[in-house]
Amino acid sequence: MSKTLVIVESPAKAKTISRFLGRSYIVKSSMGHVRDLPKSQFGVDVNNGFEPKYITIRGKGKILKELRSAAQKSANVLLAPDPDREGEAIAWHLQHALNLEDGNRRIEFNEITKNAVKKAVGKPRKIDYNRVNAQQARRILDRLVGYNLSPLLWKKVRKGLSAGRVQSVAVRLICDRDEEIEKFEPQEYWTIEAGFNSDPVLWSKLLKKDGKKPQINKKQEADAILEELQEKGLTFVVKHIKKLERKRKPAAPFITSTLQQEAYNKLNFGSRKTMRIAQQLYEGIDLGKEAGGATGLITYIRTDSTRLSQEHQKEAREFIKSEYGKEYLPGEGPLYRKSKKAQVQDAHEAIRPTSVKRQPEEIKSHLTQDQYKLYRLIWERTIASQMQAATLEVTTIDIEAGKFLFRASGTNVKFPGFRRIYIEGEKSNSRDALKNELPQLKEGTNLGLKELKPYQHFTQPPPRYSEASLIKTMERLGIGRPSTYAPTIDTILSRGYVKKENKQFLATDLGKIVVNLLKDYFPEIIEIEFTADMEERLDLIEKGELEWRAVIRSFYEPFYKVLKKAEEEIGPIKIENEETNEECEKCGRKLVIKRGRYGKFMACPGFPECKNIKPLLENIGISCPYCGGDIVSRRSKKGKKFFGCSNYPDCDYVSWNKPTEKECPQCGARLVEKKVRNKEVQIMCPSCNYRLQMKEA
Repeated sequence: MSKTLVIVESPAKAKTISRFLGRSYIVKSSMGHVRDLPKSQFGVDVNNGFEPKYITIRGKGKILKELRSAAQKSANVLLAPDPDREGEAIAWHLQHALNLEDGNRRIEFNEITKNAVKKAVGKPRKIDYNRVNAQQARRILDRLVGYNLSPLLWKKVRKGLSAGRVQSVAVRLICDRDEEIEKFEPQEYWTIEAGFNSDPVLWSKLLKKDGKKPQINKKQEADAILEELQEKGLTFVVKHIKKLERKRKPAAPFITSTLQQEAYNKLNFGSRKTMRIAQQLYEGIDLGKEAGGATGLITYIRTDSTRLSQEHQKEAREFIKSEYGKEYLPGEGPLYRKSKKAQVQDAHEAIRPTSVKRQPEEIKSHLTQDQYKLYRLIWERTIASQMQAATLEVTTIDIEAGKFLFRASGTNVKFPGFRRIYIEGEKSNSRDALKNELPQLKEGTNLGLKELKPYQHFTQPPPRYSEASLIKTMERLGIGRPSTYAPTIDTILSRGYVKKENKQFLATDLGKIVVNLLKDYFPEIIEIEFTADMEERLDLIEKGELEWRAVIRSFYEPFYKVLKKAEEEIGPIKIENEETNEECEKCGRKLVIKRGRYGKFMACPGFPECKNIKPLLENIGISCPYCGGDIVSRRSKKGKKFFGCSNYPDCDYVSWNKPTEKECPQCGARLVEKKVRNKEVQIMCPSCNYRLQMKEA
């Protein structure tokens, strides 16, 4: 009875921690939650203070039996799930399930390192019931919404649908953006650029005509201005040169949402993939015998705080001074503005390396490619956040020609500051490597006109949401929390409410129908302000300032009245299926277009008597390079769009990128369209390195 049992959530975490604690401790895993509301029942007694009915999760009986046995043989039991609301609730459920006394047995650590774990073991505390109640309130609210609205949707719309506080608002955001884009009417406008004889050529834009910004809305107006600029005797004179010094500060260390956004933008990682790899880095990676085996490489991954501990700030500053010089250090460690959400969860630090001395390149051989990429992203962001701001010199050159004024501008780096870490890490991009060389000129210099270029533009609608921009918007509006972003996106995709095309979200007909129904009858569920306000109430429960049952009651009583009204008033909502001209080979009916999990397909309207289905092939108007047949768009089994020949299986031409009618001048292969990171379309050859860039239409 001399050993202490420590219970964590995952086997990987248990393995890492057991190495730190030695033989006096037994470390076991609960494999996540052990108790939850039942799936087959409502599980909440609304007439008895919303008392939840918790049961042992299916498959966890054996785990609990092993944990009870280990607890009975141990002198003490410490509960060490993750340091957040969910982890606190798991600790509370374990305490109940194992019949443990309510004593000082809860421990938490922000990083899985030897020092952090040993320090936590020495400072156990009682379970924080405010945290537990905040988690319970969220869980019960989600059950009240989901288990009441989902059956309504099954009856009125389609079986298998679901509704939830956070997921419904996420779908609404996408529907609203689609509506904006559909209503948008592009407006034509023109700009004019002038190139002057200098080394290098000086390119400038027309800024003013007769002292005002010119409104050039038609080609004829642009042509008229070009004629005026080409008149004989018109001279172009450097009127004014202005140099300004600007500071660019580094971005704050990562929180959960910004890590997901940056990993998506720079590494093309989806939010779920980012969190899965980050969890691996947090729980521990084996760095070999010389490094002492497995250790956590980053701090806890679910946080709203940009704060770094004084100890880590000191370590980072020493590293920067040693590696880059004292000129790269600000006078004191920078402080970053706290978000409202971070006020409650500021006990956690930002997501950072557990030691800045573990440079990415030095441990690369012990990491998978994806682990290395994400660790490097976190390491660089953390170091950069503690460095001096970059100093930029912005130069503007005004060129006057009669009643016309042109302006050229350029930016050069006087001092790289934090940007040096990205440049050295070969991470340079338009943000991190600003440089626009301008010729050395003096005021009063006459310039020779080399070329005039008119450009046609159209005003653009707001872009559709990507994973990164949707998460950013949800964070800004206070919808959901770090742990909910990835599962919310998974849910709205799997339910068929939205789909992804070219990495952008589009609402489906089903999604629009569900959102409109909720808008009409349950505006509080779909309202952004209401959902954000509920998140703030959950935070106040965690602070101990609100009673959780009262919060649930204030929501449920009006919600239930509207639910009953909706059940009576809403009739069945039929989703019309578009009829095609193609006949069913089995029964002769006209096939209709239906929507499934992975997009549209053709099916016989005689279901269930006739179960004939066929893929919906969209002809894109391009001929097959192999046989001359039509190229059509298809969907893989996982829902990914690709292009193939309509004569398949007789012709096996296939391409993930949209083919064109053009052939490669180097190898003769068919060129394809491919989107690059700046959303520009490239015409490229899939067989060789030939590329032809063009602006996206």
